[in-house]
Amino acid sequence: MFAVIRSGGKQYRVAPEQVLKVEKLDAEAGSTVTFTDVLAVGGDGALKIGAPVLAGASVTATVIAQDRLDKVIIFKKRRRQNSRRKNGHRQCVTVLRVSAINAA
Repeated sequence: MFAVIRSGGKQYRVAPEQVLKVEKLDAEAGSTVTFTDVLAVGGDGALKIGAPVLAGASVTATVIAQDRLDKVIIFKKRRRQNSRRKNGHRQCVTVLRVSAINAA
């Protein structure tokens, strides 16, 4: 069984016991998070697609950790003008383990 959820403006295909990284959520490690923006649920040859979300469907996940991704280097250079800028960015993410998929 799988589900497609929406979190942080992105869509994720999730399955039970899958570990995924989503944009930072306000939750502590060990707590439970429920996603109600379920766009599709599939499995056993049947696929339910919402318009835009499935009513009554939800995905429950457990927060493993609050983490940060690898650094992304932003380097801007204008040739022949001796102009260089170097910046770095590390995106904050929440690591989740999907525990259950509730199809309505």
